[in-house]
Amino acid sequence: MASNLLRITVVHSSHPREVSEHLLELPTLSTVNDALLACQLFENFPSNVSIHDEKWTLGVWGRPVTHEYLLRDEDRLEIYRPLKVDPKVARRERFQKQGSRAAGLFATRRKGAKPGY
Repeated sequence: MASNLLRITVVHSSHPREVSEHLLELPTLSTVNDALLACQLFENFPSNVSIHDEKWTLGVWGRPVTHEYLLRDEDRLEIYRPLKVDPKVARRERFQKQGSRAAGLFATRRKGAKPGY
């Protein structure tokens, strides 16, 4: 392989439990935006969806990046979907629904055990 090319993996999950990977070879000094254009991921989306839409969060190996971030060889560019529910709110609602006795670390106890054991 020539040394002037970067090998990049673009990963996206359009639906829960569905992951698509695109392996790309890009010239050196390529940015995240170049990788998004090269993988043509957004061509299959409706016309009102844009690469530059603020709802998409981008990351390289789990760290947030911008469209201008310079990629390195063997980087993994990840495109994150927006959350439908805030995890803190979901946990709070679950806790209220099941009650404090059924939740937590010591929810199940042996018969006759002291509280907290």
